[in-house]
Formats: sequence, C-alpha cells, structure tokens
Amino acid sequence: MPEPLRLKGISASAGYAEGPLFNLDPVVARYNRKATAADERLALGTAIKAATGRLATLVEATEGDAAEILEFQLAMLEDDALTGPAFAAIAVGQPADTAWRQALDAEIVGYETSDQDYFRARAADMRDIRDQVLRVLTEESEAAAPAGAIFYGEDIAPTRFLETDWSSGGGIALKAGSAASHVAMLARSRGVPMIVGLGASPAHLAGVALLDAEHGGIILAPSRAEVEAFRRKSSSFAARRDRAETFLTRPAVTKAGTAVRVQVNIADPSDVDSIDVSTCDGVGLMRTEFLFGKTLPDEETQYRAYRKVLEWAEDRPVTIRTVDAGGDKPVPGFTVEEGNPFLGLRGIRLSLARPEVFRVQIRALLRAAIHGNLKVMFPMIAVVDEYQRAAALFAEEKAALAARGIAQKMPPLGIMVEVPSVAIAPEAFAEVAFFSIGSNDLTQYVMAAARDNASVAHLNSARHPAVLRLIASVAAFGRAQEIPVSLCGDVGGDPAAIPALIEAGLRDLSVVPAQLAMAKAAIADVSI
Repeated sequence: MPEPLRLKGISASAGYAEGPLFNLDPVVARYNRKATAADERLALGTAIKAATGRLATLVEATEGDAAEILEFQLAMLEDDALTGPAFAAIAVGQPADTAWRQALDAEIVGYETSDQDYFRARAADMRDIRDQVLRVLTEESEAAAPAGAIFYGEDIAPTRFLETDWSSGGGIALKAGSAASHVAMLARSRGVPMIVGLGASPAHLAGVALLDAEHGGIILAPSRAEVEAFRRKSSSFAARRDRAETFLTRPAVTKAGTAVRVQVNIADPSDVDSIDVSTCDGVGLMRTEFLFGKTLPDEETQYRAYRKVLEWAEDRPVTIRTVDAGGDKPVPGFTVEEGNPFLGLRGIRLSLARPEVFRVQIRALLRAAIHGNLKVMFPMIAVVDEYQRAAALFAEEKAALAARGIAQKMPPLGIMVEVPSVAIAPEAFAEVAFFSIGSNDLTQYVMAAARDNASVAHLNSARHPAVLRLIASVAAFGRAQEIPVSLCGDVGGDPAAIPALIEAGLRDLSVVPAQLAMAKAAIADVSI
C-alpha cells in the first residue's frame, strides 16, 4: 500500500470532502488539419460560435457574480481584438488550433503577469475561453467526473465549476489558484470545499483523497486511521454547520448577553432575492462596481438598483459604498492604467478626480434614499479633505435636485477604514457619521502581503496583532465619540476570528450571506 501523501495549501472555502481524485489538467488532443486556409477559418469560426452558444446557455441559468463572469467571457469571444490575431495567423498558413492557442496564450501571459489582482483573476477566464474553443476544434469531450469527486489540478475553469453538480459532495484542490479568484468566490457562496496553493506534487496521483478545506490540507492514499480521524473532523464540522442553522433566524448574542449586529455584504441587487431579510440586520456593504462594467451606468440604472435593495431591507440599514474602482477593479472609460494601482488613483481618489461620473452616482443615491434606511460610505479615504470634498458634492447635488423639485434625502455619510493612516489617527475624522473597517485592504496594507499571492498568504492575516490593534483602536475611538463602527471584510465571517473581533470592541459585523449562520453561531459561543 502506498504511503499517504499530505499536501498543505490555503483554505479558499471551508468544508470537508472525501472522494476519488479527478485530474483537471487537460489532455492534449490531436487536431485534424484542414485542406485550405478557408477551411481553417471556418473551423475556428464554428468553434468560437459553439463556445459562445455554450456560454449563452450558462448565462441564462445563472445570476449575480456567476453571470458576470460568464458575460465577461462572452464579451471577449465576441471581441475582434481577441479573435483577430488567430484569424490573421491562419491567413499566413497556421492551422486553426495552433493559431488560436498562440493568440490566447499571448493574452493569458499578459493577464498572469499583471500587477493588478483583477487581471490576474481574469487569467483563469482567459484559459477557460482558450480551452473551450480548443475542445470544439479537436472534438475532445470534457471528461466526466464521478459524483463526489475532488477536482485536482493547476486551476479549475469557471464554466467547469458552474456545470458541475455539487449536490453529491466533492471539492476542489488546486496546485496554484487564488483564494481571491472568481471560482473561490463561487465556491464560498455555494459551500463547496476548496483549497489553493498546494504547489508542485508527484505526477499521476489517483485514488481516494481527503480534503480538509477548513485548515487547508489534503491527504492522498490515506491510512485507515487517517480516514477515521478525518471523518470525525468532518462530522464535527457538519454538526457545527447544522447547529449554526438554528441561529440563523435569531438575533446574534454572546454568552454574556452582548448583542452583535450581523449584516450582509452583497455585490449585486439580485443577491437579496435569495436572502430572507429577517435573518440579518441589514446590508453592511453593497458594492456598486457591478454597475460599472462595460459602460458607465446612467443615473436611472443606478437609482433602480439602489431602490431595489432599500425596499427589500424594509427599515433595516443599507450601507452602499460609492464606486471603488481602480486597484484590482478597472473600469473602461473611468480608471487609468498605473504602475502600482493599489497605491494609485482608486476609490474616492478616482471619484473626486472624475466628478462628472461621481455626481451621477450621488444623484442616484440621494433619490434612492427616500425609499429606505440608506447610509453611504466612501472607499479608500486617507485624509479628511477627501471626505469633506465628497460630502460637499453630496450637498451640492442635493440642493440642485431640490431646486428642480425632485424628491431626495441626505443619507448619513461615513468612510471605509482600510488605509492605515485612518486606522492610526481616527481622531482626524470625528465629523463622519460612521466607520466601516475594510479588513481585506487594511490587512494587505498593514502586512504588505497580497491576499491572492500564495507565497505570502501566511502573512496576510487579519488576526495578526498589528491589525487587531488597529481595529481595537478604531472601535475604542468610535465608542468614545459615539460614532458607529462596523467591519465588512472577509474576516467578519470567519468563526475562528470572531472572538478576537468582539474582544477588540466590535459589535457590528457584515458577512457574505453564506456565512450568516456560522457567524451567528460563533458569536453565541463567545464568552467575553
């Protein structure tokens, strides 16, 4: 019997899975070259059309973030700038498969080597596009995975994830990948166990695997004792998850009776369609980047999106973040290319630099405010002047709407605490209505470690004493000045981190909807 092989990675979506290993790495299929260049062009065009049809079918069956991922792929396949070089290569004698692979590989290298998280995450989408078309060209059918399989390989295509039936269990274990990738985001929202960053491993792995995506490990060819120990941990996790469901409809309270507000983070108005409003205390973060996709959104489009969520929330607060473009979220026609985008023109800096775009969003927010309990927060604030300039624009637009007889309301205006300058000296911001700690960027800036880089992921921890000390300092300042303080980063939904956050003084957390139950259960276990 082979010796067990234990690999360590990074948890991207907590959970446990036991099942047969399924190799994701593609098998190179043979392409039958055509007689003429015209035939090669026809073959590639037909393959692109087939891949486009497959994506269109998937888009119809999905919504929210998943649909946005697929729409990006569709847009790329329909873009002559992407497909043109392949057709040009065919014209000078290359076969369709080689022309397509080389054209896409050149694009993929550009995405993979980008200094922007957004583009590096999109590299998986580009590989997906490449491989979908190549499979049609080579008439290669995608191998079917057995029920409950653990997908293992370099990376997993978003379409592969979305087409997989996860109801029978299973999980994902990647040699590379990223906890910030689109598939990781999808895995967390669907409760699929996933780990990334396993690194190189022996070839031809097969057999039963034990995936511990709570702690970030996988065991191949496990011993009987390891299987038994794994099943105990898996059962314990399942019991904790089932127990957590009993807390979903209850207010979150610690053992000592301290109430903690638990709100949800949403990325798209459609997210609320699957959330029972009675299970949460409102929306702690509504991102608005989803509106700024292929084109800049008009006022009416934004107003309708904001109004939908406000009306869903009834009297609960809905905190909407003004567009946080730049950094890992480029927007065509809005953001600028920079050498170091995370330290450049992003968030509120970009909005203030492009007031003609910002004012459209401000008007939509002011109009939507009459439909619920709206709060607005500004991202990437570093100095108080940025807050004051943004607030002044709100005042100007409110007056202009009132002069035109248009119904509007000024919402409370707060700021994200994600730049260390604010966390270190919050006293400069005593005039803001509230603070919302963005633990993802705050941790990244404090620790100088990107969260999507497996080689430094061990440094990117919001539970590091330096990060917790800053969180506690902001919470203490908020209490002293009677300024509400919440946290809307990923760590807010991490059961292992919640005791430390409450000890740091936080009493308001905002989590992704899939983490609501576990977060409430973790709060109930806190004895502070």
